[in-house]
Amino acid sequence: MISGWIDLAAGPAALNKPAGSPPSPGDMARIAAAGCELNATGPHAGLAADGTRLVLVEGRPRFADPAIERLARERGAAAAWLESWRTRPLPAFDRVAGSYAVVLIDLELKRAALACDRFAIQGLYYGREGGMLRFAGRADAKLAGSASGIDLQALYDYLYFHVIPAPRTVFRGVRRVPGAGLVIVDPAAVSEGFHWTPEFREERRASFAERREEFPGLVRGAVLRETGGGPVGAFLSGGTDSSTVAGMLGKVTGQPASTWSIGFAAQGYDEVEYARITARHFGTDHHEYYVTPEDLVAAIPRVARYYDQPFGNSSALPTYYCGKVAAEAGVGKLLAGDGGDELFGGNTRYATQRLFGAYGQIPGFLRRGLLEPLLADAAWPKSVPLLRKAARYVEQARVPMPDRMETYNLLDWLGAEKVLEDGFRTAVDLRDPARQQRETWARVRAPLIDAMLAYDWKFTLADNDLPKVCGTAALAGIDVGFPLLADEIVDFSLRLPVSWKLRGLTLRWFFKQALRGFLADATLTKKKHGFGLPFGPWFMSHPPLRALATESVQAFGRRGIVRPAFVAELVGRRMPEHPHFYGGMVWVLMMLEQWLQDHDAGFGVEGSAG
Repeated sequence: MISGWIDLAAGPAALNKPAGSPPSPGDMARIAAAGCELNATGPHAGLAADGTRLVLVEGRPRFADPAIERLARERGAAAAWLESWRTRPLPAFDRVAGSYAVVLIDLELKRAALACDRFAIQGLYYGREGGMLRFAGRADAKLAGSASGIDLQALYDYLYFHVIPAPRTVFRGVRRVPGAGLVIVDPAAVSEGFHWTPEFREERRASFAERREEFPGLVRGAVLRETGGGPVGAFLSGGTDSSTVAGMLGKVTGQPASTWSIGFAAQGYDEVEYARITARHFGTDHHEYYVTPEDLVAAIPRVARYYDQPFGNSSALPTYYCGKVAAEAGVGKLLAGDGGDELFGGNTRYATQRLFGAYGQIPGFLRRGLLEPLLADAAWPKSVPLLRKAARYVEQARVPMPDRMETYNLLDWLGAEKVLEDGFRTAVDLRDPARQQRETWARVRAPLIDAMLAYDWKFTLADNDLPKVCGTAALAGIDVGFPLLADEIVDFSLRLPVSWKLRGLTLRWFFKQALRGFLADATLTKKKHGFGLPFGPWFMSHPPLRALATESVQAFGRRGIVRPAFVAELVGRRMPEHPHFYGGMVWVLMMLEQWLQDHDAGFGVEGSAG
């Protein structure tokens, strides 16, 4: 991990450190002098300095310039980045690919630049007070100085999104560099922007046959690049993405891929049979682990407290156990299939929103003059079975994007005034999640489906799924790679016509057509699932798990954020009635309480009745 602090206003005038090899595992590269302390720890972190310029980098960046890339292989990424900086004010980020977090410090200009890869696979956080800049790969590295403490608005973000989207963090005064983020810091100001914004440009001259021939080669190259350096396996849920990565891993290594799957002994949740189909199809060395309620009781506190911020994605637990059993078997790295849905149109909401988007094609005078007054604004159609669905369709379809995607948000559906204590609710801006979503939506000008993909690259991938996999993999003691998020595959998706991603209402049409014959037919036709967790049913049937969850949410109800009466109703009445539906809310509150017990046990909101 890279970390450190520097006084940009009054720090050292110059520093020199030979730009040598990256540190070996367990070693540390360090600069400590008056006005700064800079550290790079671990096999994928490096530090280099030359006079008035310093570079700290973590991850696996790749440089387009062959000479710079050769230098990176010989002397480390920090030395390579420092060399690339000699001929320009800031290195050209469009000439750097891969996963990375980088800090560039110019002592002469008293300025620092912090940047992350396109999806923030490699996390980077910072805090600034005047000329003092602190940074690290974790949010809980005490970066805020005198501004430290829990940010109430971030807690509301967590309750709304179940994660805390960048650039905000749970700590006041600490910011996260978002995917493709570029932050410029000097003693007087901080400027937050981006070094890359997706541009969707369909290449209509290229035929489908040409693109179909090109795509598997890109996947093969991306998977090959993630191999080497020790035993490598693959997560395998049985879906198209993980199956593609697992199958290609066997192709590039010339031996059966080591695949790892999670199952649940719960009706409607176990999808291991689809993983077995892929394992048989490619002849993988397949391993399965069935997660039990006892496993959840044992791991919930550990997983919740390991994260540097509250994290409420329940699939973190099965992902952790998948990594754990792989690590215990001697696997040092697992490849994940994350990204395929968001690059090639694989989520069901894309088809759903296309249906709603069709409403906008109806002439405005008919929508506003007839359909909306008749169906959406009147109460009587909701009592007529044949008109109820039409009324609901018009109600949702007239909500603009991206707000329309949150019409089923659980916190909104339950009602913030019923869930939240008055003191907390009046201390936060309930409209800020919508502001964040609209701001992200406005960054990319593209047709509906492409705009949704780019939106998901932040909220689904960078803020949620990738921290989930990276965090649990680190906790399990393994490395992780995301070959489908390779820059060349992302750029390939930007060139594909929208109609190839979503053909009518058929999801990820091109992806499946391009890999037909490579993947098993049953894999191509399966419905999307993933590592779903039967927390709700297990809550009802397993007393120790129910006790852990109930005690956690009751303890959280005493912190002045949610109403104790709501907590009592949630666990006492709503969970027995609909455990699957309300289990998500119980999980989110439980994981937040477990995190607070480790990071700020005495935290509470003043002025609340609880």
